[in-house]
Amino acid sequence: MRAVVYSAYQAVPELAEVAAPPCPADGVLVAVRATGVCRSDWHAWRGHDPVALPHVPGHELAGVVAEVGPGVTGWRVGDRVTVPFVCGCGTCAYCRAGEAQVCPDQTQPGFTGPGSFADLVAIHAADTNLVALPPGVDFVTAASLGCRFATAFRAITAHGRVGRGDWLAVHGCGGVGLSAVMIGAALGARVVAVDLSTAALDHALRVGAEDVVDAREVADAAEAVREVTGGGARVSLDALGSPGTATASVRCLAPRGRHVQVGLLLGESSTPPLPMDQVVAKELEIYGSHGMPARDYPAMLALVADGTLRPDLLVGRVIGLDQAGAALAAMGRAGSAAGMTVVDLER
Repeated sequence: MRAVVYSAYQAVPELAEVAAPPCPADGVLVAVRATGVCRSDWHAWRGHDPVALPHVPGHELAGVVAEVGPGVTGWRVGDRVTVPFVCGCGTCAYCRAGEAQVCPDQTQPGFTGPGSFADLVAIHAADTNLVALPPGVDFVTAASLGCRFATAFRAITAHGRVGRGDWLAVHGCGGVGLSAVMIGAALGARVVAVDLSTAALDHALRVGAEDVVDAREVADAAEAVREVTGGGARVSLDALGSPGTATASVRCLAPRGRHVQVGLLLGESSTPPLPMDQVVAKELEIYGSHGMPARDYPAMLALVADGTLRPDLLVGRVIGLDQAGAALAAMGRAGSAAGMTVVDLER
């Protein structure tokens, strides 16, 4: 089959012919129709999140079931599916409780094994992890849900618990951040978006932000958010993942507010000096958010299917598989493409 492969960290991934993966006994092979190009893939490619080399990246996928293992009961060849980027083992206490996103024995396509920048990808524990696509949701839109949109959805609904009229601050307007802006606005929140990029802030306004803060033009982004919101946000997300944005997200909150850490903090940035004095004095809540289990997808997909949520508006580029390696390598460069990039394998 075709797959995009890199053999060393930071080497440009190349399209190659490789052996197709075997079908897991409890899983399926999915014929990939579309897959997102995500910053998490970039972190692995850079070596921030180590993977076994050579490696096939990709974890935001949608496609059609091509082969079914003998232990699978709920799926058949031809089913249109997507999958969370965290796949639970299906048997532990967390999976049995529906919390596969924190499964201790989780697998992650594109990280623990070969990913979806390929014609076929193996998915373990299919009865726990596969998600059926509604008829009206196409493959490119489904791939754009990936880890970014689904993670933002759960961060806002399960952890942020944002209510109608609440101020929601979103720090970083990449794929996760723009998803959070759209979801928050659709749920009735008043959204203020923070970023260094004029293009990203303009995109945030187009998908529902009420106001924006250009972090290049203010001395203190957290103080600017407090001014916009009249005292602080009820909920704030660090959608980028840096010591600066994590700290600003906590500092911009109103008393009894909730900070949700969505962006990855890796390497030397993994332990930022958060202002715990404010956490105590204001009785703030701090959450981490790590994807969304398959059981929670139907509520999100229903809002996509009826047009309440428009993840397709967050897609900046649709490219072919032969362009995926270059797109991944370009993610960390200044001036890289705004919005999500999705690979359409049928191109």
